[in-house]
Amino acid sequence: MSVPTAQTAFGEEAKAVPGGGDLGPNVHVFDPSTPDIQGKVDEIFKKQESAQFGLDRHALMFKPGTYDDINAQIGFYTQIAGLGLNPNDTTFNGDVTVDAGWFDGNATQNFWRSAENLTLNPVSGTNRWAVSQAAPFRRMHVKGGLNLAPDGYGWASGGYIADSKIDGEVGPYSQQQWYTRDSSVGGWVNGVWNMTFSGVEGAPANSFPEPPYTTLETTPISREKPFLYLDGDDYKVFVPEKRENARGVSWADGTPAGESIPLDRFYVVKEGADAATINAAVEQGLHLLFTPGVYHIDETININRADTVALGLGLATIIPDNGVTAIKVGDVDGVKLAGLLVDAGPVNSETLIEVGPENASADHSANPTSLQDVFVRIGGAGPGKATTSIVVNSDDVIIDHTWVWRADHGEGWGWETNRADYGVRVNGDDVLATGLFVEHFNKYDVEWYGERGRTIFFQNEKAYDAPNQEAIQNGDTKGYAAYRVDDSVEQHEGWGMGSYCYYNVDPTIIQEHGFKAPVKPGVKFHSLIVVSLGGNGQYEHVINDVGSPTSGTETVPSQVVNFP
Repeated sequence: MSVPTAQTAFGEEAKAVPGGGDLGPNVHVFDPSTPDIQGKVDEIFKKQESAQFGLDRHALMFKPGTYDDINAQIGFYTQIAGLGLNPNDTTFNGDVTVDAGWFDGNATQNFWRSAENLTLNPVSGTNRWAVSQAAPFRRMHVKGGLNLAPDGYGWASGGYIADSKIDGEVGPYSQQQWYTRDSSVGGWVNGVWNMTFSGVEGAPANSFPEPPYTTLETTPISREKPFLYLDGDDYKVFVPEKRENARGVSWADGTPAGESIPLDRFYVVKEGADAATINAAVEQGLHLLFTPGVYHIDETININRADTVALGLGLATIIPDNGVTAIKVGDVDGVKLAGLLVDAGPVNSETLIEVGPENASADHSANPTSLQDVFVRIGGAGPGKATTSIVVNSDDVIIDHTWVWRADHGEGWGWETNRADYGVRVNGDDVLATGLFVEHFNKYDVEWYGERGRTIFFQNEKAYDAPNQEAIQNGDTKGYAAYRVDDSVEQHEGWGMGSYCYYNVDPTIIQEHGFKAPVKPGVKFHSLIVVSLGGNGQYEHVINDVGSPTSGTETVPSQVVNFP
């Protein structure tokens, strides 16, 4: 068999980057005959339960079959997934559990973990998944109920379900907000501030603000996240097709629609790999599969080939060490970024992720680029800085579940220590965000310049650590809006969107509004809410000068159902 070659910069032939290979030491593969599965899962959980800013990354992968008497507790930087093509191929007679015992029953810091592609028969009849941001529950079938609150019903700060079937009721209980997309539920128990549904069979009727349900019959455009599976003894990555006006799960009829890509067409990235090798792999036509690990890079990862898949397992983490942009995607069709955490380095990066170059203009409506479970962190694990976290220049991009977070705890955080002025900036037209979580930026959390943008569910907290009113003053405006649509925009629409303030350094700070948008017939918002947490700071309005103020010393919501 001949060995492929690649051209070097001097025209010489060099050995190409190989495709395929093993999945490395941090992908743990089980089958029903594996001895002491529970012991191995417990061992990993013990290491990861409270390792919020640790360096270990793990993927627990279960071959098709039935597994009895399993309770897989899932800690930080741990992915659990079935290796079937359909969730019903891999069944647990047991549970996949997230609780908050490590944090005294408070689930607001249960971040960075995931469950995918499994069927559960919960022992008690109800599975517990008490998480907050960056903890997706995808392609799951729960043959029972799902409890989204910790034991004792302590605080929990919101999460995400997609392409899942829960036969029984979903009980969010103390969950402050939640987004569910293209799924099926047997019922929904309650809501606190913002519960949003799109394309969900069995979802409650639209009733915001009381109860706070925002319900869309369908999701206008969606494409499920790529996933690793076994075809016989061969690993492949399945890439689901785009759906329009989607409702219910993609796998209801058995085999989902999409493309299977053999593992030998992927560069299997392992710890120690550098950006030059990753870029060489993409240039020669390989996709990228990042195994669980932390990847320091000294140059940008460039993805300029249409339809490239870059999939991370086990919350694979990319850190730019010298102020470079971590990932740049060209103005090409159908790139899929999924399952990656980008962690800002100590030298300021102007951007961390760019989708399309400046002034990108190609039409990608038939085959859009998508970002799914792509998370950004600035500070927390150590000092980090970035001027703008994610910039979307290309048209038609799907942003499906992202948490873009400037840290408010951990290490290396403070008003200037982890300076990050802007979270997400959208310049492209026809961009759709489903599940947009963006928090704590020094200035605007989200800015939107493109036409015909749409956001279904937005969750935001303004920066806790603003030292005083002057620090957030925006010209004549008190504070920077959490979500700003530029005055030039003619058409924009949003559903189920909340911004919360907790100015605990200076509780007298006033935020003029949570949202800012031009007053035009084509600019519409549905189900907006702002909340002052414990009376620490105040919003004067919800959007522009519309909506009543929050006030007092209790957690106070202010609501406006529609704008204009």
